[in-house]
Amino acid sequence: MADKMTILVGTVGQGIIRSADGGENWQRVGINQGLHSDALVRTVVNHPDRPEILFSGTDQGLYRSEDAGMSWNLVDSPLSDYCVWSVAIDSADPQTMYAGTGTPNPATIFRSGDGGQTWEKRPVEVAETCPAVGIPRVTGIAIDPTNRQDIWVGFEVDGVRRSTDGGDTWEKVNHGAIPNLDIHNVAVAAGPPKTVVVVVNNDVYTSDDDGASWNAVGVREAFPYTYPRGIMVQPDDPQTIFVTIGDTTPGRVGAVMRSKDTGKTWESLPLPVAPNTAMWVVNVQPFDPQVVLAGSRYGYLYRSDDGGDSWQKLWREFSEISSVTWIPG
Repeated sequence: MADKMTILVGTVGQGIIRSADGGENWQRVGINQGLHSDALVRTVVNHPDRPEILFSGTDQGLYRSEDAGMSWNLVDSPLSDYCVWSVAIDSADPQTMYAGTGTPNPATIFRSGDGGQTWEKRPVEVAETCPAVGIPRVTGIAIDPTNRQDIWVGFEVDGVRRSTDGGDTWEKVNHGAIPNLDIHNVAVAAGPPKTVVVVVNNDVYTSDDDGASWNAVGVREAFPYTYPRGIMVQPDDPQTIFVTIGDTTPGRVGAVMRSKDTGKTWESLPLPVAPNTAMWVVNVQPFDPQVVLAGSRYGYLYRSDDGGDSWQKLWREFSEISSVTWIPG
């Protein structure tokens, strides 16, 4: 499996960079392959059952690929009027998808019930402007693996929203319990115990009672750096959670943290080369959950083949990394 994999790196301004041989050789997806020139790619996600199908959220809407990212087509939908920052696909029912938009367009949430062919805007209240970023953006969407109607969405910088009816209605999460509205990511780990995890720009919050109460990890004491960003739950071990961190943004150094007890304790994983900026993204796929990919904000890409115990830095360096994923073959 290790080298029979296609890696796709989404970048801000250089579109998608693709390797069909596990990272040995790379090609930038060109305009003759359907993606617009110098695309600002904010996210790349793959279909859980048909991994050759991928979706890419960009500054000009949502793109779809049916050939493992070799060619792309713009999805004709209301999303074409937005910058798409986040996409989530329900692994139990891949026909159900959610997309989040934002900067420089209004931040809102869309839902699809037909595998991404058509999209409808959902009624969620979001601030028109907010500190630090101006127009907010959706930085994370998490579908509860134990209750698919329970959806969590993070906004930078406008807090957390939750829907308990599959996106029909939304409510603000208690901002007294999570006072920092600068949300960087969200995830739900099946556990046990089932744990909702919210990443803000200076801490990580966990809840094992569906958001009724929250506990701060306390990154100043638990982490080597204080700026968390990306998050991923291990598919075959839902007590294991990865979080990427740095000293600031873009920062000068970073690390990948791992918890094996749904966020109660953490360890810093051994990267062979110090990152050049904050570590930004991390990705694990169910096809082989031992393969972990992690990228720094400014272009270092690392790979682990043993669930994060050891790492190698891939030779290719990129421009600003926004997301990374991989699929078999």
